Amino acid sequence: MTEQPRLYLETPDTFDPASFSLTLAEVLSKVPVACLRLSLGLQADEAAWTQAANHLIAVCHDYEVAVVITDHFRMVEPLGLDGVHLAASKASLRDVRAALGSDRIVGAFAGRSRHQGMVLAEAGADYVAFGPVGATGALGDDGRASDDLFAWWAEMIETPSVAEGALSLADAERLSTIADFAVPDPRLWGSAEETIRVLSAFSATLPDLDD
Repeated sequence: MTEQPRLYLETPDTFDPASFSLTLAEVLSKVPVACLRLSLGLQADEAAWTQAANHLIAVCHDYEVAVVITDHFRMVEPLGLDGVHLAASKASLRDVRAALGSDRIVGAFAGRSRHQGMVLAEAGADYVAFGPVGATGALGDDGRASDDLFAWWAEMIETPSVAEGALSLADAERLSTIADFAVPDPRLWGSAEETIRVLSAFSATLPDLDD
């Protein structure tokens, strides 16, 4: 993953792979994206993951967009994916790195914990994701990853950070100079035209970090 582009997309939990691939192709033709994460929820079986991957990998690779799968690291090589995002996997990052080698992306979620983020970075994570950044509870009173966490990480740690979890446009703009990548809320996916409009606005808030 590189500094530009800085958008990191996540699929909805439920979608039709054939039609979604068409929407995705239109989006990627208009909006610079670094990575797409396949996230199908807890109920998806191996066939569903395979079908989704088979429809989306070629589209992403046409636009030089990496594709990672959530947690199922043993499916990375058989499906030709670029890596894995460890969100709730019980496997250790070191074991996953050993299984996939140095050429695959291994990213991981650290929640709101600076300590857990440091553990993951030291274990060889290619990026560490923190969140939720936005409100996810019904009353909006649940815990969130603070701006101070991202600011400290940007100053002290070389491993790229990812801001995610109900991320709004205002969140992305506020964190644009201290988070390396931003994951817009996957609920924002709609028609190709609407998604392009929304993601273009996100992209505009994420200038090169060296600027």
